[in-house]
Amino acid sequence: NERRALTLIKQSKLSIVFAPPGLAAIAIAEAQYIPVLPLEGVTKSRSVIVVELDSPIQDLTELAGKVIALGQPGSATGYYLPIYNLYGLTLAEVRFAPTPKQVLEWIASEEVVAGALSLEELERYRLGFSQTRFRILYIDSHKIPSGSILIGPTVERNLQQEIHKALESASSSMAASVGYIPNAKAPDYDYLIDVVQKVRPIAERIQEKPAPLYSLPFEL
Repeated sequence: NERRALTLIKQSKLSIVFAPPGLAAIAIAEAQYIPVLPLEGVTKSRSVIVVELDSPIQDLTELAGKVIALGQPGSATGYYLPIYNLYGLTLAEVRFAPTPKQVLEWIASEEVVAGALSLEELERYRLGFSQTRFRILYIDSHKIPSGSILIGPTVERNLQQEIHKALESASSSMAASVGYIPNAKAPDYDYLIDVVQKVRPIAERIQEKPAPLYSLPFEL
């Protein structure tokens, strides 16, 4: 659960975290966690905002006054990047889907007019909707790095090094079973950290109805 992990990370209660990219960016920027190794999976994910194929909406600005779906707080492609890209709009409501598939289900049932997820998640789940076809309204140009194994700031430095060394020296089969890549450089989260820091003031008001996606001062 990303919400629960976010709370524990901010309190520095987790010594080691296997974090998706959005959560990793927050942990590094706000809680001084240290990324050591990349996780397996998509290394260059893209964030998309999707509508139903026949939707009259052709531009992001046309989502003003509409109900849309986002992913859980902590998600780079489902939460932070779409909020960043929708900056300046006032939405009727923002709903938070527990899974990317739920985003598509809400679009299919017309509970929302648009939703955010990753391009890979869209391709994975769209075939399960025989009665609904989806159209990408917007695709973010930035490629998001993979997640990382993070070590918490409360872990003593020598122990940090020992943990890192043990993870690197693990067999490839063991690393694969856990889901990380040994002997690889941790991803660069600088851009994502910048996005997260700019979006945080907006997120404080996102559960309001209507939901204003702006907060002053704010500079893109």
